[in-house]
Amino acid sequence: MTSRKGFDAVPPALRNTAAVAACILVIVAALGVLIYLALKVASLVMAVISALLLTALVAPVARQARRLRAPAWVAALAGLLTVIVAVGGSIALVTNQVTAQWPEIRGSLSQGLQRAQTQIVNTLPINDRQLDDAVNGLLSALRRGSPDPVAGASMATRVAAAVLIALFLLFFMLKDGRSMWEWVLRLVPEQRRAKVDVAGLAGWRALGQYVRGIVLVALADAVGIGLALVLIGVPFALPLALLTFVAAFVPIIGAVVAGAAAVLIAFVSGGLTDALLVLAAVLAVQQAESHLLQPLIMGRTLHLHPVVVVVAVAAGTLAAGIAGAVVAVPLVAVVYRIARVLADDDTDPETGPGPARDPAPETAGS
Repeated sequence: MTSRKGFDAVPPALRNTAAVAACILVIVAALGVLIYLALKVASLVMAVISALLLTALVAPVARQARRLRAPAWVAALAGLLTVIVAVGGSIALVTNQVTAQWPEIRGSLSQGLQRAQTQIVNTLPINDRQLDDAVNGLLSALRRGSPDPVAGASMATRVAAAVLIALFLLFFMLKDGRSMWEWVLRLVPEQRRAKVDVAGLAGWRALGQYVRGIVLVALADAVGIGLALVLIGVPFALPLALLTFVAAFVPIIGAVVAGAAAVLIAFVSGGLTDALLVLAAVLAVQQAESHLLQPLIMGRTLHLHPVVVVVAVAAGTLAAGIAGAVVAVPLVAVVYRIARVLADDDTDPETGPGPARDPAPETAGS
């Protein structure tokens, strides 16, 4: 009785605050356990997420094959081959170009390095000996920080295994996507099943819109910057264009890294004028992307504040390196979209919020 009186003596606002704080602590602890377990099997988690991203990207290919009366496995195989040809073809094209141009480019790069060294010595209060010592110190630090060959081989093995798992999952997600989703829905209580179905479809629609939109934006960036590099005469134009394409999948940070690489190569190979021209081209393309392509292609559905994007990319990088940085933003966009639908009590179970339901998850499978 005394303890009950003591509990009643606590102000209601304080009791409510304590209850909310306890719930938050439980949620944070549960998320911490999930993140810990996910990091333990990071390769598998990244393979599953990569398969989902690729499925959202090439689902239209499988859907078009199904419209042509192709069996489910043929449609899935068409989507899988599209990914393999696109990635493998790009790597082969860049490798062939670098191999063919390397003897010629090596000489121009050597001359460019000497010219850059002269410009640095003439511009900054530093002499040749100090610059050589700084470069040698940097090279020594890079050699000391280089990964152990055994660790590198182990990492390569894990990456290869994750790629194979992702391709395996991609095939079956394209082939049996609908049945997989229906199996998940059967695990949900019947009274919540319709709402979860709407939320899942909304999340899938957001993922498909993001992936296909970012691919178009990345392609536009790569073409624009690649053409500028060719016109200016910068070597390795195609590899730098491919780097721009890949870096576009890491919002904000990727553009800075790819642009810096292009400007550095231009400075080393052609001098300060070429570097400034490339910098101007990179800034022009990035401004066109931010103010024209992003709103036009991505729309307002996936609009996230830059602070949210930067924090998501930083968290993904800390958790899983470059791969984590790539998947962080689409993951946040999907979770945000699903949370909005689940929190909306006025959602129509038949149509869902916003535009008509995206049939991608249903047509991906049989």
